[in-house]
Amino acid sequence: MIDVAKAAGVTRQTVYAHFSNRSDMLIAAILHFGDQLDIDDRLAPSRAAPDGRSRLTAYTRAILEFFPAIYPLKQSLMRMGPGDEEAKSAWEDRIRAMKEGCAAAVRALKSDGVLLDHLSEARATDLYFTLLNMDGWAHCVLENGWPEADYLAEMQRVTHLALVKP
Repeated sequence: MIDVAKAAGVTRQTVYAHFSNRSDMLIAAILHFGDQLDIDDRLAPSRAAPDGRSRLTAYTRAILEFFPAIYPLKQSLMRMGPGDEEAKSAWEDRIRAMKEGCAAAVRALKSDGVLLDHLSEARATDLYFTLLNMDGWAHCVLENGWPEADYLAEMQRVTHLALVKP
């Protein structure tokens, strides 16, 4: 917090007046970063989708297209160390938001009657969230050179197979 105050040219008290702790400040920084990337615009097609299948497709696309921009942020927060509870809390706040988006897509599938019968909404949400794992994306795209379009196409196929009735 002292370093942030110095960099911003304000007093430490000014920083504390806006953020009660480092975690709140990190969350605000992440949200600001997301605003700069127009996440609401990227998610608009998913939110406006006419049916569950379209919402699943649009949300998967939005999230996977967002990963290249936010992966460095994740890496930075993780470098702060597993014991840094505030960095962990800030990242978990964003992960909760992503899981809420997964849940909305699954609810739309359920509402349309196309969610696979053996999956509850909670299980389907967990499965979908797991399939959209950023580390899996990094492994395929960054470490093994998959073109992003190929990864997106495979994830579209896999998520539909895993969640949607044929």
